[in-house]
Amino acid sequence: MIYSFCGQDLMGECSRRDLPIERLKSVVMWNISTLRPIVFGMSPYNPVLGETHHVSNGHINVLTEQVSHHPPVSALHATHENENIDVTWCQYFTPKFRGAYVDVEVKGRRIMNLLNRKETYEMDQPRLVVRFLPAPGAHWTGKIKIKCPETDLEAELHLISDSLIERFKGNNNRSIKGKISQTSSGDKLYDISGHWDRTVMAKNLKTGEVEVIYNAKESISGLKPPTVKNLKEVMETESAMVWSEVSEKILKKDWEKAREAKKGVEDKQRESLKQREASGESWVPKHFSVVRNGKDWDCKPLQPAVPRAPLVITEAQGDIIN
Repeated sequence: MIYSFCGQDLMGECSRRDLPIERLKSVVMWNISTLRPIVFGMSPYNPVLGETHHVSNGHINVLTEQVSHHPPVSALHATHENENIDVTWCQYFTPKFRGAYVDVEVKGRRIMNLLNRKETYEMDQPRLVVRFLPAPGAHWTGKIKIKCPETDLEAELHLISDSLIERFKGNNNRSIKGKISQTSSGDKLYDISGHWDRTVMAKNLKTGEVEVIYNAKESISGLKPPTVKNLKEVMETESAMVWSEVSEKILKKDWEKAREAKKGVEDKQRESLKQREASGESWVPKHFSVVRNGKDWDCKPLQPAVPRAPLVITEAQGDIIN
């Protein structure tokens, strides 16, 4: 999730902090807030080519687009109106089969620009492990690095695997460890520890002071679905529109009808592909420019800022405009 809940503007805090070290800690906090526990099982929704999600939450406007289907590549652009923050995010996957599990490398550039501060924060993403034996499950693991060249500061986070070996070592499920350092000297300034789905703490190595920098319950509890403010402005490619019939049948627990509706969405995509191939037409994303270099992808938004969306989260719920 790119946006915040319960009145906490985690993205805005990244720019509001006065000291560079405090801004980096806020970026770390925001980055951790985007993690969610993985529910293992069959997913009824496979994003289709050109599918979008355009939503606003407070001063944050977010636009995502599925810019490739084979392989699946998603692009995201988010802007904060008040704090002049710009986030771009390109995400794709490289799975490697390891017998009893699949190790998925989550690739792509994630960049936060604090335009008022003239600072850029570059972030990579953790790996996803999908396990089949001895019991099915999925979890995040691996390293996340956050670096800001302008402030000469960086953070390195390690999501500890919840394998049986790690649990035997005393590393509890969804634990996180890391550090904040000065890039040029390598001097470590803070130790980071905790659980990314609960609380994360930072210890100042100079003063010994320990502070809670992230509390999941306070930051992401009370999740609410978006409300349609203007139905006429909702794009046909909006996820809620594409999968509306599937969602309706799932809520009614009519699994057979849900499968039929999903097949209808997929058949429509296949027919569109056949028509493009027959006419020699290439599909082009509407909201992002996409560059592919071998197996690597890069996505850049076509517009400098994301406009207000017809779907909103935190604003007062009013009547739907037809």
